[in-house]
Amino acid sequence: MAVVTRWQDERSEADSRDYVRRFADLAAQGVDLHGEARFMDALLTPGSRVLDAGCGTGRLGAELARRGHQVVGVDIDPVLVAAAPSVPGLRMRVADLAELHLDGERFDAAVAAGNVLVYTAPGTERAVLQRLVAHLRPDGALVTGFATGRTYSLAEFDADATAVGLELEHRFATWDLRRWHPHADWAVTVLRRRRASR
Repeated sequence: MAVVTRWQDERSEADSRDYVRRFADLAAQGVDLHGEARFMDALLTPGSRVLDAGCGTGRLGAELARRGHQVVGVDIDPVLVAAAPSVPGLRMRVADLAELHLDGERFDAAVAAGNVLVYTAPGTERAVLQRLVAHLRPDGALVTGFATGRTYSLAEFDADATAVGLELEHRFATWDLRRWHPHADWAVTVLRRRRASR
């Protein structure tokens, strides 16, 4: 039996529909919703393959697809996945990240934006990171972004990342590259697989 994620525990189907409406309203108001996409696009080479983990409605993945990347979005919430736009280069799937198996697909980068890791099932964060790493090419990047004041701490995240063979490459306080500091409310982290010792 699958473990219930924090997202599933804290959100009803009605909450998910409200989430979809809220972001649609923000887009209609002209609010800039693409900071994560600009960050990722700068990190990627043209035409990269990207795994959008915990993709929600596909907002980030759709924008990366519009920028020429091939994106697979994965989320556990079928209401959010069903609300994703139809964009060439974007494929969507419903799945639990802690059990993710995409039939041998490998990606240049994986991104878990928008508090994805703090909404996974308690105690599965390391398994989620391991499953994301398993879908990366050897030099692929894993990018995460989440609020620092949540249940899953940055220290726990760093320990889990190290345990699954990742090393810190960059850390910022925001998606617009503000300098990291220990009191930041948000942590945007770029990691890569640790290189083998020679």
